[in-house]
Amino acid sequence: MLYEKIAEALEVQFEETVTNRRYLHQHPELSFQEINTKRFIKDKLVSYGYTAIAEEIGGGGILATLDSGKPGPVIGFRADFDGLAVQEETELSFQSTQAGVMHACGHDAHTAGLLSIARAVLPLREELVGKLVFIFQHAEEVPPGGAKGIVESGLLDDLDAVYGWHVQGDDPYNGKIYIHKGYAMAATDAFTIEIQGKGGHGASPHTSIDPAVIGAYLIQQLQTLVSRRKDPIDPAVLTIATFKAGEGAHNVISDQAIISGTVRTLDPEVQDMIEQGITDMTENVCKAHQATGKVKYERGYPSVYNYPDETTLVEQLFKEKFGEDMVGDMPVIMGGEDFAYYLKKKPGSFFFVSGGSVEQRDLFPHHHGKFTLDERSMLTGAKAFALLINHYLTKKVGEPV
Repeated sequence: MLYEKIAEALEVQFEETVTNRRYLHQHPELSFQEINTKRFIKDKLVSYGYTAIAEEIGGGGILATLDSGKPGPVIGFRADFDGLAVQEETELSFQSTQAGVMHACGHDAHTAGLLSIARAVLPLREELVGKLVFIFQHAEEVPPGGAKGIVESGLLDDLDAVYGWHVQGDDPYNGKIYIHKGYAMAATDAFTIEIQGKGGHGASPHTSIDPAVIGAYLIQQLQTLVSRRKDPIDPAVLTIATFKAGEGAHNVISDQAIISGTVRTLDPEVQDMIEQGITDMTENVCKAHQATGKVKYERGYPSVYNYPDETTLVEQLFKEKFGEDMVGDMPVIMGGEDFAYYLKKKPGSFFFVSGGSVEQRDLFPHHHGKFTLDERSMLTGAKAFALLINHYLTKKVGEPV
């Protein structure tokens, strides 16, 4: 069975996988600045024997293609490789050497795991049909993200399906994967509201139009978009992150107040309603108080929609191989992921791998300076990809994908 051969290679290569991950962890680079990371990935792919390597796709991505030379499905696997502007506090022997930059989200593990599966499957080319496309993606952390440009390049247009996984560092490693059919992660939008009033002396508020009071009222009203304007069964979050008026003087009414925040939604119709509602409510509340309001609304990543058939396939393959209790359902996450762009273009699924360090008493969340992971999670993710390779690329020519 092809899977067994790939899995054996992954086990043999695991020490190198760990070494690759630790190198990447020590040398993180911020989104759209991953110069040395890209060089490392390409050098590894070349050393494994890959020649069909496309670089700087969509502004910084790397695509490596394994073509069996025989007709069959074209399947894509993706890993991201950018770090975060976080100061590492783990005190690991291989902690970041870059001040203020850290792999605090597991992208180093995603990339090392994808390199491992790429190496393991290449010597087995003769046993495959179709093609594998390994997508090494830059800039997942910062909108517009790297996925959007890679998709827009057109180089993935012939994919039949695309898959990705994310390590869960706040879930103790247990060898399990987690799936969720349908909407699994939220669209990530941001907004800024500028309220223009009329400044003056704090002792004479009647001569001014106080943007701080208007802003405070508006903040309360905006919450009704979630609590009263949408169906309660449709998830949505509207969070006010900043509210600023004045420069610190106790007796001055400011001319202007600025509010900013984020909106997280799953359903595009709810997303549209909240965007329009923020604009309408801002304009009307400000007008009622003789001020003016201006909204800047920026759409971030779309919501991640996992196709039911492809997600069921991941579930079935993993359960058949490792047991019924080794797949769990992941609750909807209101965080975002630019893997959503691949899934807007092609069917596929984005699943999760338990990866918290079992040696730590306290598990720290993603984007925290003390975030760590259990490196065995890379083997779990790679084996899930191996099961998909065995399913798709060992079919006889003419069988349905």
